[in-house]
Amino acid sequence: MTASIKTLRLGVFAALSVALLAACATQPVPLQGQFNPITPREAADHDSTGATVRWGGRIVQVEPQTNRTCFEMISTRLGSNGRPYWASDDVGGRFIACRSGFYDPALFEKNREVSFTGRIDGYETRKVGGYDYRFPHLAADVVYLWPVRERVDVITRPAPWPWWGWW
Repeated sequence: MTASIKTLRLGVFAALSVALLAACATQPVPLQGQFNPITPREAADHDSTGATVRWGGRIVQVEPQTNRTCFEMISTRLGSNGRPYWASDDVGGRFIACRSGFYDPALFEKNREVSFTGRIDGYETRKVGGYDYRFPHLAADVVYLWPVRERVDVITRPAPWPWWGWW
């Protein structure tokens, strides 16, 4: 085998490797980047105005306004792909994310999972029940609505009992 064929094969292998690694990117492109690791609860406790964050959770309510739409969210951790991860009832607080434009409440309905990237631009106090809650306010650059998770019940056959026999 000549050196040029070996070099060609090595180049093809390297190109395929790079393509495969790029295809394995776990986060959607709009959610990629470097972000401050604080949670909405931590941001509400300490002034974090100006911090760039990636937060997500479930929609509590959507408020279309004249030139923007605001989302009241209950936050949770994000998985490696940037999707909200609901392993328990341990939530990361609440936040309000606003983005210019109209986001239809019929599509962005209560309990849908959404991820946001943006900058904390202030705080707003609202009532949650009778409690005054301090919401971090996120000026969202990205609003990423996740597909509905389909619940699938997997039914497997039981293992054969010893008295069933193996004929």
